[in-house]
Amino acid sequence: MSKSLPGRDPRWARLLIAGGVALTLLAAVALISKQVLFSYATRSVAQQNLLGDSGRQAQQKGHVDITGAKNILLIGIDARPDQDPNELVRADSIIILHIPASHDQAYLVSIPRDTWVKIPEYDNGARVYEGGHDKINGAYAWGGNGLTGANQRAHAVELLALTIKTLWGITFDGAAIVDFTGFQQVVEVLGGVDMYVDEETTSIHIGKDAKGDYAVPFRQYTRSDGGQGLSPVPGVTPQVYHVGYQHLEPWEALDFVRQRELLPNSDYDRQRHQQQFLKALFKKMLSRDVLTDPGKLNSVLQVVGKAMTIDSGGIDLADWVYAMKGIGGDDLLTIKTNNGTFHNDPDVANAELLDQTTLDLLEAIRTEQVQTFVAGHLDLVAPS
Repeated sequence: MSKSLPGRDPRWARLLIAGGVALTLLAAVALISKQVLFSYATRSVAQQNLLGDSGRQAQQKGHVDITGAKNILLIGIDARPDQDPNELVRADSIIILHIPASHDQAYLVSIPRDTWVKIPEYDNGARVYEGGHDKINGAYAWGGNGLTGANQRAHAVELLALTIKTLWGITFDGAAIVDFTGFQQVVEVLGGVDMYVDEETTSIHIGKDAKGDYAVPFRQYTRSDGGQGLSPVPGVTPQVYHVGYQHLEPWEALDFVRQRELLPNSDYDRQRHQQQFLKALFKKMLSRDVLTDPGKLNSVLQVVGKAMTIDSGGIDLADWVYAMKGIGGDDLLTIKTNNGTFHNDPDVANAELLDQTTLDLLEAIRTEQVQTFVAGHLDLVAPS
């Protein structure tokens, strides 16, 4: 997420419903040239079976009329370029995109990455995870443990989807992985991004020393309770993103969407900033100066294809776009989980539980009653 409802998103967002960021791009391109530009976009986006046996891929195949309610799993990752391939990669953000059978509305529901859950046992062919309790973003990590590349992505998503299905009975029809590091290249091609910063945000990663050279402004350490602590580095002034509309360079945009440690609502604020960044990014991508420049448009499509991977559930991407054509930006609602605040798990440090209202929301997704749920909980519709 009538004019009385908060949380309405801009018009570009209508095709986010069709499968996340990639389908937004595909829809916009199709509006310009159904043949040439759409084929460019389709070719640039990496497609892969991510859901495996956890999804509903066998229900509809190939070129079809898409019917019924749909659930799409959106996963944001932020792995470091120099990260050890043997190191576990946890999901940075986890979002359920629910589309009711009427295909005239859509809902974005984030599952807090620190939610303490039971993850089922899983064999990815390289290593066996015996099952156990962990934060839900650990399901992505354990699923891909010991693997790299396409195999890592596929098994990571499958275990995450299987965990959600086991816990709350929600099955997915498609999935998409968005690499925020890869999206820095998209911003570079676009020459930066213009966006509104809604709260003062201090970087823990980038600052300047007395000579004006870039330096890390905080040292991170593990506290006695197992949590992460921050210690300011003397003589280094951190980068600060002030409230208001501003132009962010590519490195600033990536740094901004990574911040959570010094924000009042931690990961909830970061999730909101990531959504704001993606909105601003796609407004720029769909601007006249990009869409009317074939060379620039093709460059954008190429880097977008490298920054994401889509599982369309065996359905042609063009059919997803066509089926969701009636959903406008005003029909996309973002629903807050845990009322937008960290809900501490009293038994596990730095982990959280889902409150009863959020559990009711997930049940509404399972039973396809989200519209009724939202009508009774308008306070949970997040402002854009």
